[in-house]
Amino acid sequence: MSAAMTPPAPELARRMANAIRMLAVDAVEQAKSGHPGAPMGMADIAEVLWNRHLRHNPANPQWADRDRFVLSNGHGSMLLYALLHLTGYDLPMEELRRFRQLHSKTAGHPEVGVTPGVETTTGPLGQGIANAVGMTLAEKLLAAEFNRDELTIVDHHTYTFLGDGCMMEGISHEACSLAGVWKLGKLIALYDDNGISIDGAVHAWFADDTSQRFRAYGWNVIGPIDGHDTVAVGQAIAEARRSADRPTLIVCRTTIGRGSPGRAGTAKAHGEALGADEIAATRAAIGWQAGPFEVPDAVRARWSARDLGAKREAEWRLAFEAYRTEHPALAAEYERRIAGELPASFHEAALAAMVELGQATAAVASRKASQQTLAILAPKIPEMLGGSADLTGSNLTDFPGCGAVRAGQSGGRHINYGVREFGMAAIMNGLALHGGFIPYGGTFLTFSDYNRNAIRMAALMKLRVVHVFTHDSIGLGEDGPTHQAVEHAASLRLIPNLDVWRPGDAAETAVAWAFALEQRTRPSALLLSRQNLPPQARTPEQVMQIRRGGYVLSDRPEPQVVLIGTGSEVSLAIEAQRLLDALGIAARVVSLPSSTVFDRQETGWREQVLGRGIPRIGVEAGVTAWWGQYQCAEALGVNSFGESAPGPKVYEHFGLNAKALAELARRQVALEDRFVRSPN
Repeated sequence: MSAAMTPPAPELARRMANAIRMLAVDAVEQAKSGHPGAPMGMADIAEVLWNRHLRHNPANPQWADRDRFVLSNGHGSMLLYALLHLTGYDLPMEELRRFRQLHSKTAGHPEVGVTPGVETTTGPLGQGIANAVGMTLAEKLLAAEFNRDELTIVDHHTYTFLGDGCMMEGISHEACSLAGVWKLGKLIALYDDNGISIDGAVHAWFADDTSQRFRAYGWNVIGPIDGHDTVAVGQAIAEARRSADRPTLIVCRTTIGRGSPGRAGTAKAHGEALGADEIAATRAAIGWQAGPFEVPDAVRARWSARDLGAKREAEWRLAFEAYRTEHPALAAEYERRIAGELPASFHEAALAAMVELGQATAAVASRKASQQTLAILAPKIPEMLGGSADLTGSNLTDFPGCGAVRAGQSGGRHINYGVREFGMAAIMNGLALHGGFIPYGGTFLTFSDYNRNAIRMAALMKLRVVHVFTHDSIGLGEDGPTHQAVEHAASLRLIPNLDVWRPGDAAETAVAWAFALEQRTRPSALLLSRQNLPPQARTPEQVMQIRRGGYVLSDRPEPQVVLIGTGSEVSLAIEAQRLLDALGIAARVVSLPSSTVFDRQETGWREQVLGRGIPRIGVEAGVTAWWGQYQCAEALGVNSFGESAPGPKVYEHFGLNAKALAELARRQVALEDRFVRSPN
């Protein structure tokens, strides 16, 4: 340990930890809302990690080779805010005073992009540790790709704090099991083993042998140790850093609300302000004489990490310039990847994919068209990192030459996540947060229910991740209603900042992929068919219009009705248009591959596509209520769970066919005609 990392004298270390405790207590009291117990209980652990081990630069929270810190038990956000303030991030005391207030930088749970130094948005328990697994995997893969024997530019750890709630959530099992398989030695998790949750002492409902559980995953387990013994904590972290091929869990026995005479060790310390009397008693008990939101000068000076952080980043930049001299192409590629910029060849590759798939004449499932698109794009975009939750052969998320991500090997670009949909989605978020990768992962659309909260978190955090959801409707057939998505497309469209694509053929699939990869501030979900879809005829102009989410695919002069289709039902709309031609009814067919993208278009475009004063009918193999947003007079779809039978038979059972759609249109036009002819 360098002189700069020499531990403070025990009394100063105690006061430094108490500064965290009291800032948390004061902020929660001022807001009359929050969780003081975890910050008070983990303050000693935080002092050791942040003051003696963490490599970071408060002046540049985005320094590429910084250590990552994830507060998985995000309800204890004041612990992190206190640390960021004390170490010198752009988080002034006024923001701590405004804890949990409108537009403050100190939200109730940490939010990436809002507070400098926050690496991920946490709150839904268990997802933070899964994000940390993704971050550590990103570091390992980037190190294998870019480091050279004589020059190392990627070399950092990921630390995470987590509590009993994270351990109880099933996602921690999914993610931590994978971390052991991947031998992520640079992941260090410090477990706040305080035995208390909101409902009280957890032994009545959480009696796991956590240490044995993590050893079974292949983790290095240290402890239990006294989480208030700073010497023991420091030794444990130092030992964990020496673990080259196993992630480490440090089990820290702590007292929730430590320092509070009347609340320590109780559930009331978890999520309630202490109150004026108990705060006074706490100040007296720990010998804290400073007033609310005050930090003694000696404590503040020892906490500051700005000088050391600047020195460490400067040393890294010198090393990087030496790397650039020896490996200029690699250095430029690394900087591009970390900046999140697509390669110069992207647009050429995207155009090639659109041309090749747009000229296809054979019917092909959109899941297969997705794989064909990947085969064109992925070799040109090395940051694309794919995977599947044990459904690679069904999701078709691999591509020629992708290789597999395996512990101890390098070069793989496809991850076998196993049957871990939720863990996969949250790990993808961690990969995206770290930088250097555009992750995508596949499962069946109906199983988006498993990973939905991680999808929501990606949308909230504005992350570029791509979810590949195949078997998107009753069209998958024999697997039946448990696997046939009905409500899923509509429900995913409700998530703010999530682009949902349901392409109708190969050309729309290629455009959906290209568009998703371009979105730096939102995730995308591609809903893809199992069954083959016929290609649609388009002009080059129409191909470009796919990017607008909705466009006129086929028109007739002076249309009397508009048929709006998505995905596999676009071909039904085209067939219904022909049936209506025979009846002398002019129908416009609108393809709506992405309602979420279409809804962002200017009003003029949307009115031009949908028409004004013309009845509209929507068709999709799913629930119909959502069509109301487009003022559809009728909708053809599926408003019940599916059936187990071959796909075409299921479609016929539900009356989802061109004849039924044409009949709806005929009736609607007849109603419209009667209305127009009726006297005033």
